[in-house]
Amino acid sequence: MLGAVACGQCHALVHAEQLAQLSEQARKAESQGELRRARDLWLQGLPLLPPHSRQSDWIRDHAQSLNQAALRSEAAQQQPQPGNQWARKLGPLAPIAILLAKGKSLLVLLKMNFLLSLVAFMGVYWGLYGARFGIGFTILILIHEMGHFIDIKRRGLPADMPIFLPGLGAFVRWKALGVSLKTRAEVSLAGPFAGWIASVACAFIWWKTGNNLYAALARAGAWLNVMNLIPVWVLDGGQAALALNKAGRLTILSVSLALGIWLNEPAFYLVAAGAGWRLFTKDLPSQPSPTATVYYAGVLASLAAILWILPGKGFGPQ
Repeated sequence: MLGAVACGQCHALVHAEQLAQLSEQARKAESQGELRRARDLWLQGLPLLPPHSRQSDWIRDHAQSLNQAALRSEAAQQQPQPGNQWARKLGPLAPIAILLAKGKSLLVLLKMNFLLSLVAFMGVYWGLYGARFGIGFTILILIHEMGHFIDIKRRGLPADMPIFLPGLGAFVRWKALGVSLKTRAEVSLAGPFAGWIASVACAFIWWKTGNNLYAALARAGAWLNVMNLIPVWVLDGGQAALALNKAGRLTILSVSLALGIWLNEPAFYLVAAGAGWRLFTKDLPSQPSPTATVYYAGVLASLAAILWILPGKGFGPQ
């Protein structure tokens, strides 16, 4: 339909590339403190989106918050800061007083949510498997999440430090407005790829020292990353599958099935089952990414190679 902003069949955004450029410019303006310019750039994207979409609602809310922040900033510049008066009276103690007054900013700076959740997560696995395995496993999960975080940041996109959910896993919160499905898939696969690197490091230490703790860590990390590649729900595989067409999903099914038969490892059968289910879902992309398919299959094969050389089966210390 002439003038449409989204495909009526697949719901793909017609102006996705232009939206991505606008969002990048707006984020840059925000980082430079140009709040009003950032607001105007975000609002330029509204005519390019369906009026009642989630993205449109987000832009309107964000533009309003930017406007309010700009008004507060302008008012603060016009009026003397009362805090400065009592701070000057404190003389050499003023810097400490200012830090205490801005405790909220200090907490954000220290990323207390990240640190507290990391410690709680470590405590769960410490209690289940002992201190050495619990600490090592937590580091493996941290490396996995930092794979996502670094890949997002290198693209110039905003992201928060990882948050850990004791006994469940962890996640990195980021804003993917205007981001292509190919980029979303690559960000999702960066975590398992980083997890594979961490498992390789543990496997190498085990090979050099004969310490079975590192074999257990390498196997646990590799197995968990395979499970995370099951293409369902909010798992990394589920997000990566959004960029794959039927041929790509069939490729992942075939590769996973072959790896499962080779290793007799049920985790790969679960990936294959998920890929088989995604062959029949109605979320096929209008612009599939062959690169994402190769990336996905390559990470699966790399994790399988680690599991092949390690003793034991499944997850956990041997």
